Amino acid sequence: MSASPVSPVPPASPASPVSPREYGVFLPNAAGGWLVSTTAPYPPADYDHNKQIAKVAEEIGLDFVMAMAKWRGFGGSTDHWGETIESMTMMAGIAEATERVKVWATIHANMQNPAFAAKVFTTLQQISHGRAGMNIVNGSYADEFEQMGIWDADMTKDERYRMTAEWAHLVTRLWSEDSVTHAGEFYTLTDCQSRPHPVIRPEIINAATSPAGRAFQAQYADGAFLGADTLEDMRASSRDVHDRAASLGRSVKTYAMLTVVLGDTDADATARATEYGRGLDRVALANMRKSWGMPEERALAWAEGADGEQAFQTVYVAGGPSRVVEHIATVMDTAELDGLMLIFPDYLADLPVFGESVLPELRSLEGVRA
Repeated sequence: MSASPVSPVPPASPASPVSPREYGVFLPNAAGGWLVSTTAPYPPADYDHNKQIAKVAEEIGLDFVMAMAKWRGFGGSTDHWGETIESMTMMAGIAEATERVKVWATIHANMQNPAFAAKVFTTLQQISHGRAGMNIVNGSYADEFEQMGIWDADMTKDERYRMTAEWAHLVTRLWSEDSVTHAGEFYTLTDCQSRPHPVIRPEIINAATSPAGRAFQAQYADGAFLGADTLEDMRASSRDVHDRAASLGRSVKTYAMLTVVLGDTDADATARATEYGRGLDRVALANMRKSWGMPEERALAWAEGADGEQAFQTVYVAGGPSRVVEHIATVMDTAELDGLMLIFPDYLADLPVFGESVLPELRSLEGVRA
């Protein structure tokens, strides 16, 4: 497998100018959203609900909306993610319902052939008039693929990244070449055709934490989601991706995820977060860890001893508008990030407040017109 597409591919670019720092939302297309709790709001796995969230996100000036791909939930008293709606078809509808915000849909490289992916995202790019993004994932929850008979338990993490790199390599070739013939480690294409080609290449998005993942991001991604235990570690990862990409003559934006719990005051927001933590669904939490590969007894013991903060699936900030602005600015500056993907407990209630009292302050701090 060669290291880069055989012929040039049109560069990915947004449909309209965006701020140097991008802010978007992770849509709740799985029931329960991003809080594993009986006392938190419980967004439904419903297209109209997600469409409404996306439209509000666009109205307040956010830059992108993204939806995950999920095929099996985690049970418990919340039946967390037991109901989901599919990412690519949902985002096609949202692309039609919006005009400016970028629409990033998720696809599993271990499920879909590169030729299928190339065609679907070319179509999504037409529907969105140049706003589409492809979030590539390669599978980390074994049980959702075991139920389909497509999980290869013997595949190592390095092999999984080689598979995903070969997959991305072929997708980008199909977006630019009239015929692709390839006999590789994981895929075979023979005079494979995928026309029309996208006029603007869909942005490629990927989340990773390992060096192998960051190498993939540097070579193929336009947006890299990172995870780390500290802001200093996040900064090191962000610099690593930026430096690796620069060495290849590329530019990649780095992002992190953050859950925002807003209140009129810091005390209000803290009380809100504490209440969500009180309802932690420990069974669902244990099942999630088991799906990641943690042994059952260890997962159950870990979940039993977990505190309420584990109800949040990402790092979170709880506070009034000023505290949230300060926290986000600190995260962005310290970790040297290009953007954040935001999660809200109650999107339709929280987004308008964020758009009125937080986002303008962030734009002002950056010296960017909203």
